[in-house]
Amino acid sequence: MNFSLYIAKRYLFSKSSNNTINIITFIAAVGVIIGTLALFIVLSGFSGLRTFSIGFLNTSDPDIKITAVKGKSFDFNAKIESLINNQNGIASYAKVIEERAFFDFNEKTHIAYIKGVDLNYTKVNRMDTTVYAGTWLDENLPSGAVVGNGISNLLSIGVYDFLEPLKIYVPKPGSGYITNPANAFTKINTQPIGVFALTDEIDKKYVFISLELAQELLNYNPNQISSIELKVQNIKDRATIIAQLKNNLGSEFNVETREQLNAVFYKMLNTENLASYLIFTLILIIALFNVIGAIIMMILDKRDNLKTLYNLGASIKEIKRVFIFQGFLLTLFGLAVGLSAGIILVLLQKKYSLFMITQHLAYPVEFTYFNVLTVLVTILVLGLMASKIASSRISKKIVE
Repeated sequence: MNFSLYIAKRYLFSKSSNNTINIITFIAAVGVIIGTLALFIVLSGFSGLRTFSIGFLNTSDPDIKITAVKGKSFDFNAKIESLINNQNGIASYAKVIEERAFFDFNEKTHIAYIKGVDLNYTKVNRMDTTVYAGTWLDENLPSGAVVGNGISNLLSIGVYDFLEPLKIYVPKPGSGYITNPANAFTKINTQPIGVFALTDEIDKKYVFISLELAQELLNYNPNQISSIELKVQNIKDRATIIAQLKNNLGSEFNVETREQLNAVFYKMLNTENLASYLIFTLILIIALFNVIGAIIMMILDKRDNLKTLYNLGASIKEIKRVFIFQGFLLTLFGLAVGLSAGIILVLLQKKYSLFMITQHLAYPVEFTYFNVLTVLVTILVLGLMASKIASSRISKKIVE
């Protein structure tokens, strides 16, 4: 066995004659354990929140979205239809119209967006699964509307209230000043048949109606739409599909992924994750000062032993290595205990929902090997640095 490692193990696992040093070593080990546990739980928590939040995006946004580079709409002509139908890897697609509109219900008003969708929409996105009152759009109810929970609360909208329609207004296209406000808007009456709830932002933003009703409201022709939303058969093939679509459709169309559509949201998630990691790494650095202190106190306590080792032929470098190994082993012990406890807590939370955000919603956590590797590398690197800093106190003056 390596000489320095053997001595380091003896020093680490044997009690010192000075009880103060034993207490300092114990505090240092506890500090590493708690720091490791906290870092792993925070990283797992943010991974869980990321998965939880992305789950909402997977429900509301498509794998791929095609829009026009210029203008709000384009014609879904035979050429585009043929290109999409012949494109390998596409499971389904839906034609969509999206426009800002003014809503009026029982003398209460709100500005939000209409989203006109065709019957294939539920094969691309799973918004129909978010309806908690009433039902999703039905071709047998051509004037039906599915309202976001936030809009429903603002306008006091219920479902199947046949006495009062939900009136939707959009400005008529044109130029110049409005001379008669009564003729400045196109209006349709819709019947709320469902209320959905997903996120606060989406719930206050959208009212879903049929594609035909949206075209009527906006005076679009039967082929005129705002976008095409696509679902791919295998998400791993998405990059290839996008490249082929861009090549076939040309420069007149944008082809974007779900991540590109929500670039700000993903950037915010990554920034929060990085900030939390840096904050808890700083806390770990502070905790590892205890390791430095414990090793320095051990050096002073074992001064006579170090002189003996030096006189027996051990070099200053070997003696320094003893305390590098000791600090590293102390850090490794704290890492093993803290990380094991963290993994157990995360797995228990996933299975038994020990900690709840609300009565029916457990705090989301996600166990990933990347987080395990991140904690391992962080603790071991910081522990090694702390050990080297402490062992640098050893000089000939101490051992002679």
